[in-house]
Amino acid sequence: MPDTLSRPPRLILASSSRYRRELLERLRVPFDVVVPAVDETPQPGETPEATALRLSEAKARAVAAKLPAGEHALVIGSDQVATYDGLQIGKPGSHDRALAQLQAMRDREVLFHSALCLFDSRDGSAQTLDVITTVRFRNLSDAALDAYLRAETPYDVAGSAKSEGLGIALLDAIESDDPTALVGLPLIALSRMLLAAGFPLLGAQ
Repeated sequence: MPDTLSRPPRLILASSSRYRRELLERLRVPFDVVVPAVDETPQPGETPEATALRLSEAKARAVAAKLPAGEHALVIGSDQVATYDGLQIGKPGSHDRALAQLQAMRDREVLFHSALCLFDSRDGSAQTLDVITTVRFRNLSDAALDAYLRAETPYDVAGSAKSEGLGIALLDAIESDDPTALVGLPLIALSRMLLAAGFPLLGAQ
């Protein structure tokens, strides 16, 4: 059998997020990072789940479309949308918007939709999944929320709460099937997808 057929496909993370890159490094497999050019604006009337799933697949497909003809790659796309009372919560981008997010979410349950797509460039197939995490926020003062934001500056994460850092102090409870989903890349689901696609993890084929 030719050597090109025996090698595993190239693994690509379609993301600009350093958090997703750090999570994927836990699997200890070689991968490349390619930043997708995708408009992340929600579509009118779109549910948070639909937004997250659409964008995760759009990111993966955008990167796959740039691959050389005939190259076999598995492209990982992911997107996260937080929601409460039917309202979507994205990345704040600024201190004032982050403070407004946290003020609105305190003493509430917030759903985080962490969508995942694994796109196979060989046959154009896409595995997709929305992993939902339910988060209960504590009822903290404006001063406490402001102090957190100035210490953590989490302006590039949906909902402004970095659970892997000081943001854990904002939370009263977390419910999820995958502890990595809230950080931004559901590794349990991704491992399942990679194995289904024939990618070797821990030497498994």
